[in-house]
Amino acid sequence: MRSLATRVGDVALRSAVMTASGTAGYADELSDYGDLHELGAVVTKSLAAFAWEGNPPPRVAASGEHMLNSVGLAGPGVAAWREHDLPRLRATGANVVASIWGRTVAEFAEAATLLEGADVVALEVNASCPNLEGRREIFAHSPAATYDVVAAARQAGVPVWAKLSPNTPLLEEVADAALRAGASALVLVNTVLGLVIDVEARRATLGNKGGGVSGPGILPVALRAVYECRAAFADAAIVGVGGVSSGEDAVAMLMAGANAVEVGTATFADPRAPWRIARELDAWMLAHDVTGIDELIGVAHG
Repeated sequence: MRSLATRVGDVALRSAVMTASGTAGYADELSDYGDLHELGAVVTKSLAAFAWEGNPPPRVAASGEHMLNSVGLAGPGVAAWREHDLPRLRATGANVVASIWGRTVAEFAEAATLLEGADVVALEVNASCPNLEGRREIFAHSPAATYDVVAAARQAGVPVWAKLSPNTPLLEEVADAALRAGASALVLVNTVLGLVIDVEARRATLGNKGGGVSGPGILPVALRAVYECRAAFADAAIVGVGGVSSGEDAVAMLMAGANAVEVGTATFADPRAPWRIARELDAWMLAHDVTGIDELIGVAHG
């Protein structure tokens, strides 16, 4: 009998397909399109210890089949989310991974502390945020800063997944720092930096000028990151994210070394995408006589 079940570190998941942070809301927004309980987990939009308005509009722009976003991590804050959104999400039976962010190490620590005792299976630390203590450098571009925010997030008392940026030549060093700080998994990767120009208005389209590129075109970027980190850290748990739009994309991520995948931008065009991709993954496994996810993880390294 085939099974899509997998493990990400100490976290057992009923499916290798999850949602990606920032693409499925905070609660049960996708429940009209499928059973959230069937997915490996729902990863929330990133939460800070405080409410945050985000960047000026426009915040989202299309570029061919890709999307750029400059939402700026707008959100209600952890306390409001725990009160209003988490109960709705848990009522669906879904596993919940709470994504957190901050502008300083102390803010990451505060967000994690506010999540102590919450009914979540893991924290995903969005380290791709500007570090106000480091002249607005991105945490995930610095091994030392990444170490600090991952260590701070451990205060929540649940497994910590470190979501890292592809926009650095130091990815392996940053990943090593996250693992040394106690991350139980690496989430690879976040968006790629980009820009869209409105040629009629003769200016940048997004209100914050640049933004993060997501969509099918970043799949090779994510695959490279997963492949290189699996080669460097044979025993690490890895979640692959970036451009996964089909079951075969998920298979490629697993073969590169991921233990599970997250589906993000595909959901905007097709809110049923996570369930469709899980079905396509299952169909691929049937066609290739594969009975379990473990048979696929890292086989491209052979």
